[in-house]
Amino acid sequence: MPGVLQRGLKQGLNVTWTLGKVIFPITLLVTILRATPVLQWLSDWVAPLMKWIGLSGEAAIPLVLGNFLNLYAGIAAIVSFDFSVKEVFILAVMMSFSHNLLIESTVASKVGVKWWFVAGVRLSLAFVSAILINVFWQGGSEMAQYGMISQNEVPEGWLMVGLTGLQTAVVAVLQLAAIVIPLMVAMQWLKEKNWIDTFSRWIAPFTRFLGVERNASTTLVAGLVIGLAYGAGLMIQAVKEDGVSKKDMYLSLIFLVSCHAVVEDTLIFIPLGIPVWPLLLIRLVTAILLTAVIGFIWNRMNTTKGKEAAYDHSYPSL
Repeated sequence: MPGVLQRGLKQGLNVTWTLGKVIFPITLLVTILRATPVLQWLSDWVAPLMKWIGLSGEAAIPLVLGNFLNLYAGIAAIVSFDFSVKEVFILAVMMSFSHNLLIESTVASKVGVKWWFVAGVRLSLAFVSAILINVFWQGGSEMAQYGMISQNEVPEGWLMVGLTGLQTAVVAVLQLAAIVIPLMVAMQWLKEKNWIDTFSRWIAPFTRFLGVERNASTTLVAGLVIGLAYGAGLMIQAVKEDGVSKKDMYLSLIFLVSCHAVVEDTLIFIPLGIPVWPLLLIRLVTAILLTAVIGFIWNRMNTTKGKEAAYDHSYPSL
């Protein structure tokens, strides 16, 4: 057991260092930007696009905050305005697909998946889902009734802004370490006890449906439960130790960018007075169908290329 603990701690510290180098500076930068006019300029710039997805111009502010910071910042911005139930639901779906975009996309790039691919998929899902909801849902015109949600005040003075940014960044890294290090120790123990192989066999039918090999199962479940940023620690280890292929890692990321931290990210929208079960189902169904379709096409293309290579014979000319 001491050997397992030592190896797990070493892996956890390495992963924390790798991800912390991304999370700390971005969290610090965005926290400082929140006290400047930059985010408001971005909101004003995207405001004309809001009408195409059934939102008023003010909805640009929670979208920008949710994408640059996190869901909590987006929710705090939502309760600052009077939105209809339909508008709040559209915002919730969009931010569920696309939140904390800078950190989570950059962290995903540490696994070997291009950051622009992750960001592009998430933003596309957010806007397509908003358009579909706006077109097909004719209800929800009544005003949303918000629960008791605390709002984070922007500090005054550049010294306080800087200190708040440093505090937020340090806390973000400490939270990362508090989750990743015990998780890596637990995963090391499960791996050396061969429980990982057993677990992979249990969910093999599901991963097969998605077009993903069994050795990527732990990555999928980790991201689904604890989130994309924290789950990246297991993804990094899976690439190094479990031989997860590039195709399986891309498919896993497609699934997880559509539906990660699914329990937490759904429950925090309850105080906004919107139906959360449809929100959960939209994310799950989108993730499963999108990954399965792309996985099917990808595997079919690989099979076709393999057959073409097998029949590609060259003969010497006479």
